[in-house]
Amino acid sequence: MTRLATADDLLDPSLTMSRLGVIMTARPDEPGEAEGVLNPATAWGSDGELRLFPRLVGRGNYSRIGRARVVIADGVPIGVEREGLALEPDRAWERGVRFGGVEDPRITWIPSLQRHVMTYVALGPFGPRPAIAVSADAGLSWERLGPIQFGYEDRLGVDLNLYPNKDVVFFPDTVPGPDGTEHYALLHRPMWDFSFALPAERPTLPMGETDARPSIWISYIPAERVRRSLGALVRPEGHRVVARPVYDWEQLKIGAGPAPIRVDEGWLLIHHGVRGTIDERGAFTPQTDVTYSAGAMILDAEDPSRVLWRTAAPLLNPETADETMGIVANVVFPTAIERIGDQFFVFYGMADSRIGVARLDRAGGDVTG
Repeated sequence: MTRLATADDLLDPSLTMSRLGVIMTARPDEPGEAEGVLNPATAWGSDGELRLFPRLVGRGNYSRIGRARVVIADGVPIGVEREGLALEPDRAWERGVRFGGVEDPRITWIPSLQRHVMTYVALGPFGPRPAIAVSADAGLSWERLGPIQFGYEDRLGVDLNLYPNKDVVFFPDTVPGPDGTEHYALLHRPMWDFSFALPAERPTLPMGETDARPSIWISYIPAERVRRSLGALVRPEGHRVVARPVYDWEQLKIGAGPAPIRVDEGWLLIHHGVRGTIDERGAFTPQTDVTYSAGAMILDAEDPSRVLWRTAAPLLNPETADETMGIVANVVFPTAIERIGDQFFVFYGMADSRIGVARLDRAGGDVTG
């Protein structure tokens, strides 16, 4: 087994991310994407084509999820061909009076269910709430399972359903649950913040929690429940913290990126971290002094709530003009990872305006999944 870096390492020298450029930009003359294309999911179709599912931001900050075929040349993604829409905010809980949308999808192919499972953020009347849709035809059509309903657990002392939540992504295979039995699992990021709907209300932290910074959590669904009904996917339980902000580049908050991929050491998770200063005037105040970067961690295969290793410095910082100038400056936001041939590629949002791709490499051998 390859040696794992420790918390004292400045950076694991074996893992690198190299930007390859922009593969999708918004069409300013198209009202449905005039304010940016960003933060995509991906899925392989039954026709052998790789498809991108970008967040399309229309005028008035109204988001939909599109679908596009990824153009690949010599094994490298170089562009897209648009194919229309995958999901629109046409349910009441996906739109509010002043805002609305379906945002930031992640897609996990789960072979044991023979489904692509999409998690996305529904920006409804009470702010961002995670939801799930599934596809049995490689992403050509999606069936909503509805908003996630986190099971109440008295040991936490709070109802997670009252809080905004983002960055939800499923593991592609079952994992041992808290009791050691077979479970499906998802990562998520609750936010102890009511300013989306109740700005005067001060939220309460879960029992035993003293750090209010948004962190990565894990929740579980017993596998036998899911096999009886896919609807069980929206009712996770066993909630616990996986990782909190530790390093300077993630001082404000962290969140999961693409679906974890299995490596020799455990589960490799690409994540984002945020540093800078938050403007506290409310959830809809534009943030102008924050920087989003990408890093990685490895979770224990036998207990994915346990972090074995993480990058102490980012793998990718916003540096190019496409990453430092846009709707929200200084953002690289990884949301999808795919293997093309023998190589893994990470798809990411750039400054909340366009979509880029980077190659994930490991010195001394390929990243294997």
